[in-house]
Amino acid sequence: MTAHVPISLEVNGEPVEAQVLPRLNLADFLREHLSLTGTHVGCEHGVCGACTVRLNGDIVRACLLLAVQANNASVETIEGLSDSGEIADLQDAFRHRNALQCGYCTPGMLIAAQDLLTHNPEPRREEIREHLSGNYCRCTGYQAIVDAVEATARARQERAS
Repeated sequence: MTAHVPISLEVNGEPVEAQVLPRLNLADFLREHLSLTGTHVGCEHGVCGACTVRLNGDIVRACLLLAVQANNASVETIEGLSDSGEIADLQDAFRHRNALQCGYCTPGMLIAAQDLLTHNPEPRREEIREHLSGNYCRCTGYQAIVDAVEATARARQERAS
């Protein structure tokens, strides 16, 4: 029988302490232990991007990380980014541009898009496509998603001027 391991981390700004199985991945921990179901599990191989979260400020695939690897780390999920208002304009652009359909890829896509806009506030369309290439969408065909990210970048630049 495998013993549980104690972990302590910050999730969306809140301290979390838990006892987990050593082989529990971070995506399942967030979903099953913390009810943060915006982190979706798609391929379970780190390819589809549905499980994208921020770990200490960097985007990672939560299906490829063990929960114990997040010990003493800061994790931000789509719920945290949404509740804080950090991505409100991006979410609005996704809605207005019809860049979401079934919504399964949307949380990971939004986190990846915000990461791009944080590091590159004026991305070209090719750069948007490249940065989002690790996030699969089977519904929209990507055009509307790229449009939404581009519109958000322009609007943020206009507000900053």
